[in-house]
Amino acid sequence: MKCNTALHDCAESGSLEIMRMLLQFRASMEQDGYGMTPLLSASVTGHTNIVDYLTAHHQVRLSNRERIDALELLGATFVDKKRDLLGALKYWKKAMDLRYIDSNSVVHKPEPKQLIMAYDYAREVTNGEELDGLISDPDEMRMQALLIRERILGPQHPDTSYYIRYRGAVYADSGNFERCINLWKYALDMQQSNLDPLSPMTASSLLSFAELFSFMLQDRAKGLLGTSVSFEDLMGILSKSVLEIDRAISQRRSLPPDPAQLSKALSIILHLICLLEKVPCTTEQDHFKKETIYRFLKLQPRGKNGFSPLHLAADRNTTCVGRYPVCKFPSLTVTAILLECGADVDSRDDDHNSPLHIAASNGHADIMNMLVSGGAHFDSTNAFQQTACELLDEKELARNVVQPINHTTLQCLAARVIIKHGLRYQGNIPEKLEAFVLLHR
Repeated sequence: MKCNTALHDCAESGSLEIMRMLLQFRASMEQDGYGMTPLLSASVTGHTNIVDYLTAHHQVRLSNRERIDALELLGATFVDKKRDLLGALKYWKKAMDLRYIDSNSVVHKPEPKQLIMAYDYAREVTNGEELDGLISDPDEMRMQALLIRERILGPQHPDTSYYIRYRGAVYADSGNFERCINLWKYALDMQQSNLDPLSPMTASSLLSFAELFSFMLQDRAKGLLGTSVSFEDLMGILSKSVLEIDRAISQRRSLPPDPAQLSKALSIILHLICLLEKVPCTTEQDHFKKETIYRFLKLQPRGKNGFSPLHLAADRNTTCVGRYPVCKFPSLTVTAILLECGADVDSRDDDHNSPLHIAASNGHADIMNMLVSGGAHFDSTNAFQQTACELLDEKELARNVVQPINHTTLQCLAARVIIKHGLRYQGNIPEKLEAFVLLHR
């Protein structure tokens, strides 16, 4: 909840005349849900008319520090939103002058607890001489903007991580993937520490990583840019993606996850797994990868329509996870590693479809054969009394890629007869056989 007041709305829209009227009638400068005053809101949105008016208007009760924060934040907005470095310096100089306006009470910037690798270990400038030196180093100015925004807005404000991601994307566009990845990792950590599980912003960050890694893995990109994806980078993002699912499921009782958001997160994980299978790794790394996938499957996550990860691996709709292509589904590769790591081959969705049904409806006979080899029951039915073979495309059937006769046992035929004729079997046969008969209902 933003909890905006009318003054906040004026600040965000740049409506100075209405703001003047509200202040005339003694509207107070309250904080919104993020702890933002109307002045800071104007700084974030870049409305200089509002910032200039409020910081110069003596009837508005503001401390010197509040004016400094507003001017410095406005400078950061000039860097990242307006792309005006000279404009940023103008407001940063105003703020610096205010810091030293009273030599007996200088407003010093707080000492950083630690320097941040993602910001290239940059420090905020602390005097006019250092500020003047920024004009010769545009990249340093951009790091200053990120440092200022994080200090004033805090990591919980969405703009903080948004502009870190934006700056990373600019680096990626220029081919500096290492800087991009470091910034995006820092933003992702910030989001996972401050936002609710499966937040759309966190999902967007994970998807951006998948899209970037996919681009970097393309032969064309490697040929032109001489870059490659490390197993550690990919594995690190997969682990954070699994953590996001774990967080969502852990609080399921108090706040059930949105099925659409959960489906998107599951799809992103499958794309990351697909990309990981294209990256060489050591025996130890391969073990860690499979251990992580095993932990993911043990969470028993379910997306839209009750799809398990194995259902999603066999579904063509999993391909469309974002604006840019990452991996193509159904994926034989992803299906194989999910099965190796213990995926339930006979899990059911909301319509009682097994992954075998989904593979059949997507016309992927190779995945069907893999699922059957992995223990999937061939002639089990869904809620509409359809077997997987009945959903398979006629062309695939004609190719004899899947041959029902090879997978039908005498037990299966007997179970079908019991169901077809409505014979009473419960209590007359062992419980294990009752469950077997139910598969054919």
